[in-house]
Amino acid sequence: MEPLRPVISLVPLGGLGEIGRNLMAIECGEDIVVVDCGLMFPEQEMLGIDLVIPDVTWLMERVQRVRGIVLTHAHEDHIGALPYVLPRLPVPVYGTSLTLGFLRNKLKEHKLLDSTDLHTVRAGDTVQLGAIAVEWIHITHSVPDACSLALHTPEGVIIHTGDFKIDQTPVQGAPPDLARLARLGDDGVLLLLSDSTNAEHDGTTPSERRVGEGLAPLFAAAPGRILMATFASNISRLQQAIDAAVDCGRKCFIVGRSMLNNVRVGQELGFLRTPDIFVSPKQHASVPDDELAVLCTGAQGEPMSALSRIAAGEHPMVQLHEGDTVIISANPIPGNEEAVHRTINNLYRRGARVFNSSKHHVHASGHASREELKLMLTLTRPKYFVPVHGEYRHLAIHADIAASVGIARDHILPVDNGTVIDIDADGIHRRGQRVPAGYVYVDGLSIDEAGDVVLRDRRLLAQDGVVIVALTVERSTGAVIAGPDLISRGFIEDSATDNLFDEARAHTLSLVDKLNPDAEWSVWQAAIHEGLSRFLYSRTRRRPMILPVVTEV
Repeated sequence: MEPLRPVISLVPLGGLGEIGRNLMAIECGEDIVVVDCGLMFPEQEMLGIDLVIPDVTWLMERVQRVRGIVLTHAHEDHIGALPYVLPRLPVPVYGTSLTLGFLRNKLKEHKLLDSTDLHTVRAGDTVQLGAIAVEWIHITHSVPDACSLALHTPEGVIIHTGDFKIDQTPVQGAPPDLARLARLGDDGVLLLLSDSTNAEHDGTTPSERRVGEGLAPLFAAAPGRILMATFASNISRLQQAIDAAVDCGRKCFIVGRSMLNNVRVGQELGFLRTPDIFVSPKQHASVPDDELAVLCTGAQGEPMSALSRIAAGEHPMVQLHEGDTVIISANPIPGNEEAVHRTINNLYRRGARVFNSSKHHVHASGHASREELKLMLTLTRPKYFVPVHGEYRHLAIHADIAASVGIARDHILPVDNGTVIDIDADGIHRRGQRVPAGYVYVDGLSIDEAGDVVLRDRRLLAQDGVVIVALTVERSTGAVIAGPDLISRGFIEDSATDNLFDEARAHTLSLVDKLNPDAEWSVWQAAIHEGLSRFLYSRTRRRPMILPVVTEV
């Protein structure tokens, strides 16, 4: 007999112990609902990798029970993996109008728009997905149309905050619907899953409106052009930049395909108020410097982003002028600091004035700080609490915050990706068995082709280069009739290879002399690889990748 399932199970496949890749599966009886499906940008050692997405093997094995994917908001770390996941997990997707507007752009690029079952909801709507009724609750974040979710199950209400902060003066839309959260708390909340990103930050997070107050004087005082970089999805930030440009008589030029697409979506859906202010690529060059603001992507120092290419002098349309004012309206995501600092250094080298981060009031986080996290906990008063969305130290600190407002320690459970949480009559606890929740790499448009072995090879190539050994052998006797020829790339300077490679050729021949002519070619290749690798390391203290090429005649 199959053992009885727990009443409710949580299966985190991304977003716990890391920034990005947010994906939480909630299982209730025979029904599974997936909250968000985001990507993460590659770490420095992930050579050649474009994106990192969650491993959805666990969901694919249960696809018949997955009732849908419900989205909290439009950021890449919550929706960016969908074009890669949906072909393998073809289930309905639910989200607010702006969230689905951004998603449609992505699906169209991947030729998936017509085949994807999209459902638009509004804050206050409830959708029944099997035994789980999902309610969208208006919340504030750094992108408009964001929502928390209340998942009403037969066993109780689960609240998933999504990314949030308590912004009582948002640039667009109403303040967060704290009244609805409080009513749910009065009725009883079984479990709260809450954003932990800013759990280390004391106090409260500044309102998004404060950014506009910081931008206005910078736009007004700039003697030449203004270049402002921010996230392409940050519609509220773009609105404040546009407002500042209008107030000081500047035209705006959008640089970056993703930003241009998102601006169009924001205009169409009424989230961006844009008077006749935009200029085309052909027009922008004729606008005087003191009448132009360039809005672009690249606030995270991404190598191929608009700002990075502008800073390096490699952008085809925008070249920096002496005295340009550059505003970087974002804080670096953990792991991106070096790339951002490199971009800022390049901007200064080209004579620009740079204003960045919160200290110039040109950025405000979209995530709740400690006092707001306490408010969410005290409004909802959950029986159980699981911190989500953050590196493990953020989760641990958020767990301490929950304990400080009165939640029992044995009702608080911070976990890593892949650790299944069960809620049953005995309480909340970790299941002993973990599920696959590792990285899935996107390399170009392919998935999974760049596995751990490929990344190891790329690291070897980057560190010590490659040496190719080519020789031709008479099959019956094992005699070398041509070669060995050695070709290297990225190993040592060409001028230093002549004597070394003469010795390496002689060493290769001595290795071949010891081999049995009847042995498989794989044995020959392995012997050459091992012997030459030892020889080169003894001479150079480097371990290049050795590629033996043995041709038989």
